[in-house]
Amino acid sequence: MSKPWKNDEELFALMRTQLFTAVVGDIMDELGHQRQFLPPQVQPLRDDMVVAGRAMPVLEMDDQGGEGPERQSAVVNQPFGLMFHALDDLRPGEVYLCSGSSPEYALWGELMSLAAGQRGAVGAVVNGYSRDTKGILAQNFPCFSWGRHAQDQRARGKVVDYRCAIRFGQVLVRPGDIVFGDVDGVCVVPREIEDEVFVRALEKVRGERRVFDAIKGGMKVREAWDKFGIM
Repeated sequence: MSKPWKNDEELFALMRTQLFTAVVGDIMDELGHQRQFLPPQVQPLRDDMVVAGRAMPVLEMDDQGGEGPERQSAVVNQPFGLMFHALDDLRPGEVYLCSGSSPEYALWGELMSLAAGQRGAVGAVVNGYSRDTKGILAQNFPCFSWGRHAQDQRARGKVVDYRCAIRFGQVLVRPGDIVFGDVDGVCVVPREIEDEVFVRALEKVRGERRVFDAIKGGMKVREAWDKFGIM
């Protein structure tokens, strides 16, 4: 099967309409990439939210030192560190994906969603909490987090780098990797295997539909497995 997409926009549309994270994860397991799901605490703010785009990794750290003349680092001696720079650097089709700090405060909110959407970004995935939930939902901006918690990050954390490789749970996320999230969680597809993963995932989805129809029609599970090799 050749690629049924010509560019990222077409691929992301196929992901949103025809695929789901479980089948994409299954294919990566088969290819030997068995630790590509982000921690299960990371869930969508609303069950119907789907995120599909290229990762723009953001590195956050805990920092309660504030700003002032005693700070030696120009990066941390500014409100939120490099967060404003990271938001302004987002590109169409990208996902703001942040990790590195303790999950004790909100890493995403309403104004960040607005700024990201204005840049053409397609979602945010954070290894911590989000806040301003009503505002995010009103924008219908895909946000995946540990849940809702209003405590702000300014007095507690700073963005110290972006467009860099980061560790998010067990997953090493690099700039440009594909991020795919739905109600069952979020997985990251390394760029070097993305074509094979999504071609095979589309094939498996079609096979699963045949298995579903066969079992619904009365076929036993073992017989379905022997015939289709899919479960």
